[in-house]
Amino acid sequence: MEVCYQLPVLPLDRPVPKHVLSRRGAISFSSSSSLFGAPDPRQLSQRRGAISYDSSDQTALYIRMLGDVRVRSQVGFEPEGGGPYPYLYIDFRTLHSYSDPSSASGSVTGPVSSSAGHVSGRRLRGLLSFQRYLHSSRLLRGTPQLNPLHILDEDYTGQAKCMLEKVGMWNFDVFLFDRLTNGNSLVTLTFHLLNQYGLLELFQLDMMKLWRFLVMVQEDYHSLNPYHNAVHAADVTQAMYCYMREPKLAKSLTSCDLLLGLLAAATHDLDHPGVNQPFLIKTNHYLAKLYRNSSVLENHHWRSAVGLLRETGLFSHLPAEDGLQMEHQLGSLILATDISRQNEYLGRFRTHLNQDNLCLANAGHRHFILQMALKCADICNPCRPWELSKQWSEKVTEEFFHQGDIEKKHKLEVSPLCDSQTNSMENIQIGFMTYVVEPLFAEWGRFSDTRLSQTMLGHLGLNKASWSGLLQQEQGSGTEDLEASGPAFVVMPTPSFVAKSEPEPDSAEPAAIATATGIGENNSQTDNKEIPQGSEDS
Repeated sequence: MEVCYQLPVLPLDRPVPKHVLSRRGAISFSSSSSLFGAPDPRQLSQRRGAISYDSSDQTALYIRMLGDVRVRSQVGFEPEGGGPYPYLYIDFRTLHSYSDPSSASGSVTGPVSSSAGHVSGRRLRGLLSFQRYLHSSRLLRGTPQLNPLHILDEDYTGQAKCMLEKVGMWNFDVFLFDRLTNGNSLVTLTFHLLNQYGLLELFQLDMMKLWRFLVMVQEDYHSLNPYHNAVHAADVTQAMYCYMREPKLAKSLTSCDLLLGLLAAATHDLDHPGVNQPFLIKTNHYLAKLYRNSSVLENHHWRSAVGLLRETGLFSHLPAEDGLQMEHQLGSLILATDISRQNEYLGRFRTHLNQDNLCLANAGHRHFILQMALKCADICNPCRPWELSKQWSEKVTEEFFHQGDIEKKHKLEVSPLCDSQTNSMENIQIGFMTYVVEPLFAEWGRFSDTRLSQTMLGHLGLNKASWSGLLQQEQGSGTEDLEASGPAFVVMPTPSFVAKSEPEPDSAEPAAIATATGIGENNSQTDNKEIPQGSEDS
């Protein structure tokens, strides 16, 4: 049986020698140990991996699998079939590259591969830590393993665990977190927050049912959507957590409020098709008919979430009446994210603040504030630091333009903001910030005048200025091109009232923004028996 160059071979059913523990490096193994539980020993002989250790206990190892590989030759290994994450199968030669033998943490010396080059100890540790999530990814998706490893450490460690320790910070990079968890950011983040609040114990939630529910939620998000995917749901959940930690909410929210807030954030765009409501209506989509053209997507997100709750039996141990009430309130929160009802919720919020009559001891008022918090979390991207905000802007614009391309292909009228020939990302973002985001976050800042609110409004102003600067550059470039070959793009007309010091959301928005978001549309078809709106007290 061939081994990985000069790395030591350890049978895992024996104590680890002290001289190996003191090296702190990477080792390979091939073992017939019963710890693997494999039915066929011949499969074990093909098993290769690398492990690191952080314990002085001679009988404990923390292992990080690099994937299933077959020996190819002395110069490298050939990964087995790709799977959904082909980048997980790295070349083992990177583990044998030269590292400094004088390092205090020890090193593994072997032949230097010309294709791998120099790999630092830090890079090596990063690879080992990252690849461990190959195993967790399979567990999340319920994929059976030929050789189950029962001695893996907990599900999130290393860099991802360090990020979770700072999950309450507004500059939390959900894109990096998603990479560190191998695309399992929503499951890992939501489970961590629920556990951190002690909600599993308080509601006696079955851990396996909860895990299965979160996995199914994550899988029901469309990964091919540039914007409305599981990463967006994880980002909204993290933002919702930040809002629920604000002083006014932290001292008022009940455990039920916390559970519903996190679950609503995680499921608020469940099974989003990547197109907006007007598209579904004009194509006579069955969802538009089912929900009578009213809050079509939001109703679908809610019903999908309820379906998964019932399929997994997450609340099956609760009294039937309590379970139905939880589903009803979950729906009320998700339906509040309908952007076409922005003015309705914002007007109500402004009235409460003007009259100073919000009482968070009142269950209805608490629920209404949770609705507003979820609305803020859903469109908080312009309030993030520029590096994060810009990425989200690019993704949502890509999704808009993709819908426009579909409409052109099928000779449908192109929806506002969805035509890449007549709209630019800069114009879309400036309009969205001015007429949708700024009014909402200004009122939220009145309600919760904290450092976080000031930070969000500060980022919003800076990001808007950045987009304005990019727009001016683009217009300048377009002017130069106009002299030679005509206009490169068409700029949306700016309404005359845009110079007002504070935009009034109840007045007429620009046609493109109003039509695209549906703000101000008549929702008279809404049936309150089918679509819960929260308590009458709110």
